[in-house]
Amino acid sequence: MLWYILLVLAVALERLAELVVAQRNGRRSLARGAVESGRGHYPVMVVLHTGLLVACLAEAVLLDRPFIPALGVPMLALVVLAQALRWWCIVSLGDAWNTRVLVVPGAEPVRSGPYRFLRHPNYVAVVVEIIALPLVHSAWLTALTFTVANAALLTVRIRCEDRALAQLATA
Repeated sequence: MLWYILLVLAVALERLAELVVAQRNGRRSLARGAVESGRGHYPVMVVLHTGLLVACLAEAVLLDRPFIPALGVPMLALVVLAQALRWWCIVSLGDAWNTRVLVVPGAEPVRSGPYRFLRHPNYVAVVVEIIALPLVHSAWLTALTFTVANAALLTVRIRCEDRALAQLATA
């Protein structure tokens, strides 16, 4: 169980690193005249992602979920791949990457890296992580609950982001 706690803490540290990058990029984008969209759903996103990490540990510990290698090992591989995809997205977007929806007028949409293949690859990483991280230690209630909640949130988030990017295309 200790290694699972360390894994979840490592993911939490990774998320903190993302926030540092996002804040730096946000300052740069705002200095270039960026407009923010979707402020209303952002706190919900923060609660969902924080709650996921807490729920992973709570279910594994409080409900004494076992580590089942046939499930846990592939899920761990998916968690690692999701992190790699997320950082590929961050590197590909450069200063444009953010946890908030910030659009700089006149900026060109990024079409390199994973964005050559998918419109929203970062959200693929998020979906995979939300399913896989709890299942590393058989926390199926957490995987199910947060997958459903994330689907609802991503519906709002992707619509918001697509509207903001469409405005960029017409600016």
